[in-house]
Amino acid sequence: MEAQLFFVGILVLLGILVVPISQRLGAPILLLVLVMGMLLGEDGPGGIQFDDFASANDLGSLALAIILFAGGLETEIRKTRGARVPSILLATIGVVITAVIVGVIAARVLNVSIEEGLLLGAVVASTDAAATFLLIQQSGVGISDKLKNTLVLESGLNDPMAIFLTIMITALVDSGAVLSSDSLVETLPLFASQIGLGLAFGVFGGWLSSLLIDRVNLPHGLYPPLSLVCGFVVYSGTALSGGSGFLAVYLCGIMLANRVERPIERILHFNEALQWLSQILLFLMLGILVTPSGLIANLPQALLIAAALMFIARPLAVLVCAAPFGFRFKETVFLGWVGLRGAVAIFLAIVPVITPGPITVEFFNIVFVVVVASLLLQGSTISLLARWLGLARTPAAAD
Repeated sequence: MEAQLFFVGILVLLGILVVPISQRLGAPILLLVLVMGMLLGEDGPGGIQFDDFASANDLGSLALAIILFAGGLETEIRKTRGARVPSILLATIGVVITAVIVGVIAARVLNVSIEEGLLLGAVVASTDAAATFLLIQQSGVGISDKLKNTLVLESGLNDPMAIFLTIMITALVDSGAVLSSDSLVETLPLFASQIGLGLAFGVFGGWLSSLLIDRVNLPHGLYPPLSLVCGFVVYSGTALSGGSGFLAVYLCGIMLANRVERPIERILHFNEALQWLSQILLFLMLGILVTPSGLIANLPQALLIAAALMFIARPLAVLVCAAPFGFRFKETVFLGWVGLRGAVAIFLAIVPVITPGPITVEFFNIVFVVVVASLLLQGSTISLLARWLGLARTPAAAD
């Protein structure tokens, strides 16, 4: 046990020490952590052999639940009034538009069936909460509250739609069925339960959690872990009931933070720390999981798909879902560019790989390249683009 604890401690320590390095280099933190994980993997100096996709799926689910709960706690619902409608549209219709455009292009580029292409499109269709929360903070750019809240809300709300599309199309691909109107109708009960139960459990669970925290007298140090346990109960209970646990735990965080009467600072700081650790461990694990030498075979195709996502699919989705709601042209351009992909896409790419279907590890490798391209190009240019478009403000003005 001591040897394992020592090894994990060293990994986490290195991941934390990457943070000041990334700030000096101006590079996305998560990208550096991902690269560090690849160096520790089987093709790197670390030589760690890890190819257990099922365990990675379980650990990734837990980490994402913590990240989304903390993101919900940090969302001030009173400031999101102008961002709610475009965020919801981007998180639903926008995800579908992105998945379809990328899917059609991926089917042509990879010379696979339209169903397999749409599966890849679904996996990379949602923006990533971890990457968005972290990189907006890291950029230090004082963009308007409406822009910031739209990006943050969208990234917290769009995972259920991407997960639903991924599960639905994975089932089609595994069974060898063809996408049709009948097959789409058959998925409506699944969609209704995922979204409906996620909404209901998240709102009710957050309200009940805030009530519990306010009514129970405990030592002050116990309120932060109590909040996290409430989030875990809401997440797991919703998932066991057939709903979207990720949507529920995000909404639970929002409800708790905006309804609890006790001082929220301790709870926020505790969950922010866990959010950082979860992000670091998640990206380390995903970096170790991938085999860098396996990325080369489909590198040109993966980069073409990444370009289609960044320069065609995401801007069109924003144009349809957000542009009509009072965003200026420059703000629409910024929203279209800051569609960061991250751990969610890599995590979802594991799902079809571990099912008994035709999808192989090559699929995971392609998605990994798309995510790295997004973090590298989009993540490192947030500040530059905001200043170039004239959207950056001083901290005082941003407040």
